[in-house]
Amino acid sequence: MAAALASGSAWALDAPPAPVCISPSNLPGVALAQEEETLNSVYRDRATRLLWSDSGKLSRQGSELLQLLNSSGSYGLESADYGVDALNSAKRCLSTTANWEGFDRWLSAAALRFATHLHSGRVDPRAAGFELPEPRTDSDGAKTIEAWSSAFSVVAGVAAIEPHFYHYELLKKALQRYRLLAETPLLTQLPRIGRIKLLAGDRYDGAPALRSLLQAVGDLSESEVVASGDKLSLDPSLVEGLKRFQRRHGLAADGVLGGRTFDALTTPLNARVRQIELTLERWRWLPAFDTPPIIVNIPQFTLYALRTTADRLADIEQMPVIVGQTYPRTRTPVFVGEMKYVNFRPFWDVPRSITVREMLPAIAADSRYLQRNRFEIVSQGNDEHALVQAPTPKAVADLAAGHSRLRQLPGEDNALGLVKFVFPNVHDVYLHSTPAHQLFLQSRRAFSHGCIRVSDPVSLAVYVLRDNPGAWDAKKVDSAMHKADSSRVVLTHPIKVMVLYATALALEDGSIDFFDDIYGHDRKLEVLLGQRVNPQTSNMFVRRMRDVRMDTDRPSH
Repeated sequence: MAAALASGSAWALDAPPAPVCISPSNLPGVALAQEEETLNSVYRDRATRLLWSDSGKLSRQGSELLQLLNSSGSYGLESADYGVDALNSAKRCLSTTANWEGFDRWLSAAALRFATHLHSGRVDPRAAGFELPEPRTDSDGAKTIEAWSSAFSVVAGVAAIEPHFYHYELLKKALQRYRLLAETPLLTQLPRIGRIKLLAGDRYDGAPALRSLLQAVGDLSESEVVASGDKLSLDPSLVEGLKRFQRRHGLAADGVLGGRTFDALTTPLNARVRQIELTLERWRWLPAFDTPPIIVNIPQFTLYALRTTADRLADIEQMPVIVGQTYPRTRTPVFVGEMKYVNFRPFWDVPRSITVREMLPAIAADSRYLQRNRFEIVSQGNDEHALVQAPTPKAVADLAAGHSRLRQLPGEDNALGLVKFVFPNVHDVYLHSTPAHQLFLQSRRAFSHGCIRVSDPVSLAVYVLRDNPGAWDAKKVDSAMHKADSSRVVLTHPIKVMVLYATALALEDGSIDFFDDIYGHDRKLEVLLGQRVNPQTSNMFVRRMRDVRMDTDRPSH
């Protein structure tokens, strides 16, 4: 039976395709020019044309690769991206040399795309709002698939090109566990609580089902469940299990079954699977750590300061932070910078947008606003030469017109607190302390205009100045924060700062934390991943694979 390219429709999802025999004349196309170019270079430069066959049968490496493509879901990828169903079908009618040549190139195309996705992700991080210094170009696709074709272990070859982050591996393991959990959707279908909230000791008819869920996700032990039996109340062990669950989901760990906790408990587990997959995608965008970085995870409201280039918790200092509000203009951006200096007792130069939206109306309503809050109107330009202007009506008019600017004097009440950590960037975003310490008691800490407020500025200053001369310990840092004058300390070694966005985090104790998609970046990435099937973007490869037909068995429409 001769095979041909159909002119239009794809196979119905619920109908198994007939075997697809492949030859060089009907080989499905590859959408991306660089993929086509890479494949051409591989086959042009080979004395032996085929990579994946051995004596008229699929080689050990080819079989291993095909098995990996079939299990690509375990990596958080989608087997449909590599035409796996069609490859499995085509494998059944490999008899002639022409069939083998077509299949071999097809399998190489799938391997190339699989390698690219594993190494650097499926979408451009910049399209997803992640500003990396430059795209990842540290992988040679041609060398990779040729190496796999003769490797002792293709699995080991695949592992070599994946991100070498420990928490990436932990998250992959967590993915398998949550995939299994998601096969029981009834776990998260709990009865409504019937009130605004339930407290310890309150009756809840769904208590047995809640215990089953908390045991499944690791927040209650089997012995705790057995000891509680079928009690229809929030007994002490169930309250403790709720607290563990709440901590893992960025909620106030009070053991109260309220609206936000109920929403988190009843979030379908396949949605948790998707959070893990999206986070794995973001891990693949990151370059290897060449020096210990500072990482801020926005939806977790947490800063991590690494002491080594290995992401092990024993070598990481962490602290709560406050990030930008959820309004589009106040969100903290996702980007990478380089911290270069620390300002002790900084001035706060009020951004123009805040001056217009907030300060000028406050000044108009209260003639003593500037004095009471220790603001001054100064000329544009360098702080060292800025001229302070008396707060006359003309000066306020000049401020409104943009001819001057507003700044707040250093001190305990300064919006930046007593220390500012600067990594120059176009967003004018930086780390700083704050006088509003009470806000760190909140579990959801999106309160700033975009900058990142740190809860323990002394510890962070000791960390970033550890290589500077003069033994910057906590006592010296505290002294610099409380001197009369402002000062700047340039870092001996600049520190990479990575402001990231991950809504799932696997921990070394086997648990996994989930966080709300506060800025909608997960939703945006979901859309981008879905758009990849559009031939205008990157994935005509899969669509055209599905268009291959046995013309005598299945007519085109």
